[in-house]
Amino acid sequence: MKLSISGYLRSLRFRIFLIVFLSSAIPALILTKVALIIYEKKQTESDISAVISQAQTLNNQIATTGFMENPDLDYLTAEFTAIGNANGGRIMVINSSLGIVYDTYGVDAGRQILWSDAVRAVNGETVSYFDRKNQCIIVTVPIPSFTRIDNSKSADRNQVVTPDGSAILKSDANGKFSGALMIIRSELYIANNLSFMRDVALEILFILFFVSVLLAIFISDRVVSPVKKTTEGIVKAREDPATESMPELSYTEIRQLIHEFNEYHRKMKEIDASRSEFVSNVSHELKTPLASMKVLADSINSMGDGAPIEIYRDFMKDITHEIDRENSVINDLLSLVRLDRAGVSMNIAPVIMNDMLEHLLKMLKPLAEKSEVDMVLESFRPVTVEADETKLNLALMNLVENGIKYNHSGGFVHVSLNADHRYCYIKVEDSGIGIPADSIDHIFERFYRVDKSHSREIGGTGLGLAITWNVIMLHHGEIKVSSIQGSGTEFDVRLPLKYIEEGTK
Repeated sequence: MKLSISGYLRSLRFRIFLIVFLSSAIPALILTKVALIIYEKKQTESDISAVISQAQTLNNQIATTGFMENPDLDYLTAEFTAIGNANGGRIMVINSSLGIVYDTYGVDAGRQILWSDAVRAVNGETVSYFDRKNQCIIVTVPIPSFTRIDNSKSADRNQVVTPDGSAILKSDANGKFSGALMIIRSELYIANNLSFMRDVALEILFILFFVSVLLAIFISDRVVSPVKKTTEGIVKAREDPATESMPELSYTEIRQLIHEFNEYHRKMKEIDASRSEFVSNVSHELKTPLASMKVLADSINSMGDGAPIEIYRDFMKDITHEIDRENSVINDLLSLVRLDRAGVSMNIAPVIMNDMLEHLLKMLKPLAEKSEVDMVLESFRPVTVEADETKLNLALMNLVENGIKYNHSGGFVHVSLNADHRYCYIKVEDSGIGIPADSIDHIFERFYRVDKSHSREIGGTGLGLAITWNVIMLHHGEIKVSSIQGSGTEFDVRLPLKYIEEGTK
């Protein structure tokens, strides 16, 4: 069966393919993005640290040389220019009044700078900032303020000597700063590196995606292949019911699925075999009385007017017996159909089980006497059950009637009744021919007969116990059977005293 595009998108194969592909592609994309972000962050942090260290060195030179008052020191301006060119950026010296004392670009010297970072630096705070748009870092470091002191004073760790050794300077005790040094460094090389890394990452990701597609196709085919084989096996079994069971191979879930299908297939073959046998049995049961009645009717018609009236009566009695036999088969079929119907109605009412069982045994007494079987009813206490009396009477009658039919001459059928605060217990025990062990699990299946030849001799269609089981289940009860072949059978029925509607807690 070919799948359409929408059918393929809803298929298990596509979903497995998608899961495998995305499980490799998404982490790769995330890792690549995270790696690039970490590289950029770590590199800018390293550069900022280097620039701050460099700025602090320059600040000491600015503070000790008096550059703030005399910005024309050639060796210092040359150093600023060299550092600015090396960084691919710019250096500005700012005084405490936010005036630009020196600018390596030479365009803003003498102007005021009104920028928050410069204000914070003049007040003693080292500020760094990465401008991603312009790909540069801006570091602003405060320049300490020094005052000249007398050479005769004792040394202090806050003292420094001017580069020419002509004076000793000491940092301002009030923590004031003479200005700030701003260094702007280009970070274009990071952008270039990131661009190169992205190009390499894209090539690697393309290869990875290609491999992921192949891997996803391979894995999806491997996973779906057992499902496809199972589907083919089911189709083959559907087209040819005689097909043998499928081998239980592959994954645990698939093996379980195949096992359940094999059980279902086996059950369906058994049902088909039972149906075929049922049709044969019912055809025989329906055809035999009709054939007998036709023979009897033809005999009556051929006797003429001079035949004795007693012969007519005997023939009519035989015809009545055959009609009753036909009616019994039809009633069993109708009962099973009614019980199988969805939403079967239950006429629930209080039923005195003691009276119902006494009446049931009384109705079957002629059959028991004819078969020379003794029937005994043992009631331990009065029991009232909420039940559908007609259906329950039919179910229990099948159990007792089977105990009589499948019994020996001189045997017995013992029926006992008991109850507790929740359940009613009915036991039907006989001394009959028993049930083979391999048939115990099948006796409640419709159309099933334990001994086909014997069953045909005594009548019946194999529906009695199926009807009984359905009735007990409709009452939310339970029925169990135990038997020893040749020694009798025992049926144990448990019914709730109060009937509970479906869906009621």
